[in-house]
This record gives sequence, C-alpha cells and structure tokens, in this order.
Amino acid sequence: MATDPVCGMFVDASATSLRLTRDNRSYYFCSVACLRTFAEPERERNRLVRRLAVAWPLSVAIVVLTYAVAGNAAAYLAGALAAVVQFYSGGPFYLGTRDALRNRSANMDILIAVGTSAAFVYSVAVLALPGRLPSAYYFDASALIVTLILTGNYLEHLTRARAGSALRRLDELLPPAASVLRNGVEVTVPVAEVNVGDTVRVRPGGRFPSDGVVRRGTTSVDESLLTGEAVPVPKAPGDRVLAGAINADGLVDVEASGVGADTFLSQVGRLLTDAELSRVPLQATADRIASRFVPFVLVLAVGSAVFWYLLGGATFTVALLVFVTVAITACPCAFGIATPAAIVVGTGRAAEQGILFRGADALERAARADIVLTDKTGTLTSATPVLADATPVAGRTVEELLALAAGVESGSEHALARAVTDAAKLRNLIPRPITDLRADPGRGARGVVDGQAIAILRGDAARAEGADLGPVGPAIARAEAEGDSWSVVVLAGRAIGLLSFHAEIVPGARDSVAALRSLGVDTVMVTGDQSRAAQRVASELGIREVFSGADPAAKVERIADYRRKGRRVAFVGDGVNDAPALAAADVGLAIGTGADVAREAGQVLLFRSDFSGVPLALQLARRTVERVRRNLGWAVGYNLVLLPIAAGALVPLWGFGIYGVLPILGAAAMGLSSTTVVVNSLSLRWVSLARYPSRVARHATLPQ
Repeated sequence: MATDPVCGMFVDASATSLRLTRDNRSYYFCSVACLRTFAEPERERNRLVRRLAVAWPLSVAIVVLTYAVAGNAAAYLAGALAAVVQFYSGGPFYLGTRDALRNRSANMDILIAVGTSAAFVYSVAVLALPGRLPSAYYFDASALIVTLILTGNYLEHLTRARAGSALRRLDELLPPAASVLRNGVEVTVPVAEVNVGDTVRVRPGGRFPSDGVVRRGTTSVDESLLTGEAVPVPKAPGDRVLAGAINADGLVDVEASGVGADTFLSQVGRLLTDAELSRVPLQATADRIASRFVPFVLVLAVGSAVFWYLLGGATFTVALLVFVTVAITACPCAFGIATPAAIVVGTGRAAEQGILFRGADALERAARADIVLTDKTGTLTSATPVLADATPVAGRTVEELLALAAGVESGSEHALARAVTDAAKLRNLIPRPITDLRADPGRGARGVVDGQAIAILRGDAARAEGADLGPVGPAIARAEAEGDSWSVVVLAGRAIGLLSFHAEIVPGARDSVAALRSLGVDTVMVTGDQSRAAQRVASELGIREVFSGADPAAKVERIADYRRKGRRVAFVGDGVNDAPALAAADVGLAIGTGADVAREAGQVLLFRSDFSGVPLALQLARRTVERVRRNLGWAVGYNLVLLPIAAGALVPLWGFGIYGVLPILGAAAMGLSSTTVVVNSLSLRWVSLARYPSRVARHATLPQ
C-alpha cells in the first residue's frame, strides 16, 4: 500500500489512477483534491479561497435566516443557500468520496460527505414533506460544518506552504545562465546546457551553476545556504565548489564535475522530497489505525445513533445529529500526517544547517544515539593536515623523498596523501612515476618504482610490517614527542625517510564535545593514528576514551562491542577507511567533504565540514522525533476524547440538547485538528539550536 503524501491516508497503488511521477518517483493519492494540492499547491489554494468566499457569507446568512427570521420563506431561502454551500463549496468532499470508492479505499472525505449530506438531506425532506417529519431544519449545521472544515483545510495549506519553504528556496539558488569557455571563447548558455568537463567562468557576486573544481584563480565562497558555514570559505585551484554557492570576491574558472541532477543542490532537493513520504518506525501503529479508522467511525456513528434512538429515548432528529456529529468530529488525517509533517519541517531546518538525513529511519536512529564514536582526522581535526616535516635518511634529499612519496600517494584520497601531494606541488616537484599503485586502507599506499617495492606506511602499520625503521628512529621519536602523525617511506624493505603531519583542532570542536555531553551522549575517539597524537587531541577536547591504531576492522569491532553493551552508537567519519564503520553503526554521520564512498555509507551527511554538525544533527533529530511523538499523541488523544463525546458521553449530564451545538463544535475541532499537527511541526522552524564556531578553510604551509 502507498501513502498519500498530502493527507497520509493509505492508497492501493495497483487500483488508483491518481498518481503523479516527479523526479523519477511515483506518488499516489486518495483524491483529486490531494493530487492537485501536491502538484499545484498555489492554484489549489486559490480554488479553496474562492469556495470559502462563497461559503462564509452564505453560512452567516443561513444562520440569520434560521434563528432570526420566522416563516417558511426563510426556511426555503436557507435551504437554497445551503445547497450552494453543500454542492459548490463542499464539492471537493463529494469528489474525494467518489475517488475513494473507485480506489476501494477510505478517506476523510467520506466522513465529511456522509455527515453533512445526512443533515442537509434530512432538512430538505422536512421542507418537502411538511408534517410527516419532526419540524427541525439543520441547514445551518450542514453549511457551517462545510465552511469550518474548509477553513481548517485552508489553514493547513498555509502551514504546509511554510513547511516546504526550504525546498522552494533551493529551487531559486541556481542562476538561469552560465558563462562557459568553449574553444577559448566565453559564451553564455542556459544552465541546463552546462556539461561535465566544461570550464565555467564565475565572476564576483555570481552563483556557481554546477559543482566543480577550481582550475584557475582564487576567491572566497559563501556556501551558507548550502552547508551552514557562516564564514566565506577560501578557494584555490584544486578546491571543490558547489552549485548555488556565491562567488564572493575573485574571478575563477571552474571545471564542472556535477551538473543537473548530479549536483549537491539536486541531492538536497531529492532528500527533502523523500521526506514527504518518510515514515519513522513510530508511525507503524498509527498507519494501521488510520487504515481502519474511517470504517470504524462509520460503524460507531451508526451504532451510536441506533443506540440512542432505540434504547436512549432520543428522537429521530437527535439520532441523526448523533450520526452527523460522530462522522464529522473524527479526524483520521491527524494520524496520517503526524510523521511527514514533522519530518518535512525538521529535514528542511536541518538542510539549512548543512545536515541531510538519508533513509526513512535515519532521524529516529540519530535521535536514539547515546554514544558517538568518531575518527580524528577530518572530523575533530582539520580535514587537510599539513606536512610538518620531511626527513630523508643520509644520502637522500628532501626533494627526492617528496617526489617519491607524491608518486605513491597520487592515487589515494586520504587526507595525509593530499598533504604530501600538495607539498610536492608547492615545491614544483614532479611526482616519480609509480606502477602497480594500490591503497591499503588504514595502513598506507603501495607501488613499484624501478622494479623495487615502495610503500608509505602510517604509524603502527610500519612497525607491524617489520620494516627497518632504524635510520628514521630519531625523527619518529621527535614527531611522537610533538604529538604529530607520521608515515615512513619504505623502499625495498628499508626506510628512506619520514614524513610527519600536524592537523589543527577545528574551532568549535571542544564546545561540540561538551554539547554532546550535555545531551547525555558520550564521545569516544577511534582513530588509525598513533597513540600520542590521538591522546594529545583527546586531552585538548576533553575526550576520555581513545582507541588509536585502529584499522577499519577494529573500528567495526569497537562499534559492535558498544552495541553488545546496549549502547546505540553513532559513528562520525570522512574517509574511505571509515565507510565500514559508518555502515556498521546504528547511525553513520559522514562529513560532507570526505570521500564519496564515506558519504554513500552514512545515513546522515554533514556538509558543515566539521564536528560542530554532530550535536546539531542529534539535536534536530531529537526535536523532530519529539514532534512526531507529540503529533501522534495529539491524534490519539483528540479522537479518544472527542469521539466518545460525539457519540453521547455527555448526554447523561446535559441531555440531548447538547446536540444543538455539538455538530458545529465537532466540525470546528476536526477542521483545526490536522492544522494543529502541522502547526506543531512548523514550530520546529523556531526551535533554538546551540551554535558552535565553524571551521574556516585554510591552506597548508609547507616545510622548507
């Protein structure tokens, strides 16, 4: 069974013809009104305004004619006006009932159409058969019920529009045209005609039309609407830029790497669209209730009316009002939209902070996390560590060592590898050609040069392989004393030089660890780096548990160990070697600037590029799931309280006279019930979130 993205009711996808395909995804609807609301919300809202413009003045006139003007003429005129309200303003309820019957499903429109029609038809029968039925007209009740429910629908339209504002803002970020260099000539083309590999020229103040890599020029880029980074980020040749970001102050040429549906901006849009149909596990019970709710209400309405008529001494007209009140007071939509309403707002708010939740249960998994295991490099420390020192053995030069190391690291995406290749570039060194290149995740990289095996081994991996480290022993001791990471270059089994690295702790990391602690979430560092470097960072950040020298398998085992203890584990990482741990954790949070495989493995993507996104993500997940629980509690509580009242629970106290106002009060309550759910969800937009300093990108300075 599919779910209507507007009202949340179940739809038989194989039976309905009401479907819409958007971005290669099919949506199914219980009624034409829901389809129109989803496909063209502004036009449907305008239709609703026109129906309300007729319904409200006529309903007021009907009330005046009913209670302030005596005589048959007033009754006939009230009936005529009520017919307009019933069949023009209330027309969508009849169309929705028709669609539900055609699709062999049950929706809210059935309850409204049956309830209001019963009151209207009975009143017409009283007029047409004078003296044969009790002389009581309910044109005011039928008209006001339709009007109040339409008013509630209109309020829900408005709140839905506010909830979807994040997605609409994304659509406005791309420029309509782009300047592209083709055959050395700058031409202006529609943004849809930019191709992968094109060189795009972006001037100060312009928006980038595609994802890409800077090839010429330097600038700073405002990515705040995409990643939540408040400070413009410096960009130089080799740096990545995102479609929709603003070029602040320099002319740059960018090689397009992601266009159209492959941009980060489009990915954000797809994830926000997916949120419209997302269902957290909490929703499963509510879905089962909603699927059976309409038939249950109709049975309750008939049963209550029959009970009071046969056993309670009610007149036929009172029994009719009992039926009408039960039918129009019930609100199954509150069950259906409880989850998507909150998730649409919560994921939209998260996207504005550079946080993307992937998958139907990513939010709930993140909300339940009580311990965070995190990598060090690229998460707690800068994603681009600098090469602090290069120490060759006797007989080798720094230039020779760097040229060999850059050749071996040229095929790796590891942060330390990039530090080595950047260092070689700044020295204008040409990397030595290396054959049989292969990455060894968590350990280093390997290859063959001039027929000899060459490897760059990181930290304890060098010792584990039994390489002769004697020639670089003093350099290792010096690096470890300073808390630096190190890699040894091994040629034919013998060390020929040492590379040491230093990564600065990102601004805000200590506050972020403290924020997690305030949320009741412990932070544990699990890193492949050597022990002293890991301990130095951990002590500065206030992290008590540290596991160093951990390869990918060890990280997965550490996660499994905590899960066996009953902990719900979140893992934060950014590299290829973090992908297994991101997939193994209860929820994986992938730093957005990391390797593609890591981003694919994570259920939560953090495009803030630093650890400060972690407490933000967990806060938003908890707040959103809290809203889902409130919505479901409201849906259950509303129906548990008001349905018994509608069915006659107050009759022993106040008598049947209460049904003079209950139908109208029930319509008002039902009309506002779904709106209450959406408004409660919309309040997520104004929930205050603790903010932490974001990292400002910097470029490494190289050893001389």
